[in-house]
Amino acid sequence: MLPSVQSLSAFKGTSQKLFVAPSPAEKPFVAHSTVEVYSPRYFYTCAVGGAMACGLTHYALTPVDMLKCRMQVSKGLYKGIFDGFKKVSAKEGIKGLYLGGAPTLLGYSMQGMGKYGFYEYFKYLYAGLAGEEAAAKYKTLLFLSASASAEFIADVLLCPMEALKVKMQTSTTPFATSFLGGIRKINAAEGINGFYKGLAPLWLRQIPYTMVKFATFEKTVEAIYKHMLSKPKDQYTKTEQLGVTFGAGYFAGIFCAIVSHPADTLVSKLNNVAKAEGESTGALAVRILKDLGFTGVWAGLGPRIFMIGTLTALQWFIYDSFKVQTGLPTTGGAAAPKKE
Repeated sequence: MLPSVQSLSAFKGTSQKLFVAPSPAEKPFVAHSTVEVYSPRYFYTCAVGGAMACGLTHYALTPVDMLKCRMQVSKGLYKGIFDGFKKVSAKEGIKGLYLGGAPTLLGYSMQGMGKYGFYEYFKYLYAGLAGEEAAAKYKTLLFLSASASAEFIADVLLCPMEALKVKMQTSTTPFATSFLGGIRKINAAEGINGFYKGLAPLWLRQIPYTMVKFATFEKTVEAIYKHMLSKPKDQYTKTEQLGVTFGAGYFAGIFCAIVSHPADTLVSKLNNVAKAEGESTGALAVRILKDLGFTGVWAGLGPRIFMIGTLTALQWFIYDSFKVQTGLPTTGGAAAPKKE
């Protein structure tokens, strides 16, 4: 799914940016890597970091996500998130809390690969098309357009596993005894449409979410280095730079949760409500929204703010930690990318 080496070669600069790495005893972290920034290998490296960041964090928070989905689909099932933890763990144990864990890990690893890899690619591509001056002047628009483009692709990778995850987590009776059994059951009942009927609502949820996530993060990192800290970014240690990453990520996550929550509720319901005969996905979505009402679409917002805030902070932290381990710089706090 990622661009080929040949297609990306056109965007490579003729000279390689070099970074001088400090020894462990040195304080400032100035990145140095054998991976040339904005080369094909750079984009693939970012994709691997994104897969790790999204897959691991979403899997770790499977219990919170499972309870959130159930609260969206079945009002009054739990008094709150802690009541849900208590009831599920007492009845089903740790296995019940991690119901849907396999499709979560696989689906969000694939989504993270597309989200982060293509974000870096589109950010560089659009900056080159806009020109150095326009890219610097309209950085926020650059972040928004690159993240929206990346998420459009990433959600196509995520959607089949999201459909299976929601069915496993919200069915009143066990949906399937295994991961592969769930795949076969959806395919037998609905065919390919069963895996992608939630794609449009997923785009409605994830694209605004990701636009807020990336643009808010980038602008927050920039603001922290510019207004809250006294030195340039490359004069801070690796730990300090990753601390900025975590803080900016949590701040961005709060906004992400609020912006995308109504669509998240709709996705949960769409994957759990059967269509009437001859009813389109759009008509089903309208029917669900009417049934939910204004307050209904905000059900489960509290757990989701906690989940997404923590999730986003950890994702950025894991992603930038992976980049740092490969010798690449942390994200944000620098000029817009440009063609050399």
